[in-house]
Amino acid sequence: MLQDRTLSTSRTLPHSPAAVYNAFASASVLAAWWGPAGFSNTFEIFEFRPGGQWKFVMHSADGKDYANESVFAALEPAAKVVIEHVAHPHYTLTVTLKPAEQGTHLTWEQTFKDSKTAQGLRPIVEPANEQNLDRLAQALAKNEGAV
Repeated sequence: MLQDRTLSTSRTLPHSPAAVYNAFASASVLAAWWGPAGFSNTFEIFEFRPGGQWKFVMHSADGKDYANESVFAALEPAAKVVIEHVAHPHYTLTVTLKPAEQGTHLTWEQTFKDSKTAQGLRPIVEPANEQNLDRLAQALAKNEGAV
């Protein structure tokens, strides 16, 4: 079942859908917030277009490096970002942006190849995704008007 393979969260952010989308589209802004708390990023390739590559290294607070490779599978300005994570573990991240009275309702759905992988990673991925969205909110607040 798809729901067994999908880990999801959502949040309403006090920013326009265009501002939230632009936080994905800007390499410098995305590098500042992508990943859980304590992580930083070095982008090697960032082609923000449908089919474009995104190759980067995530650096943890304890000094470990995590190579990542993804493809921007689909992009709809101010509405949707779909990222295929082609490095292990393979997953598809679908971020949907809907206008809301308070700003933007963001839905974050991470679908893995199989339920065993999804359920095995759930204890790590769910809190990490919440931290990721916390960092997105902070980046949006910091860059308000600039993003």
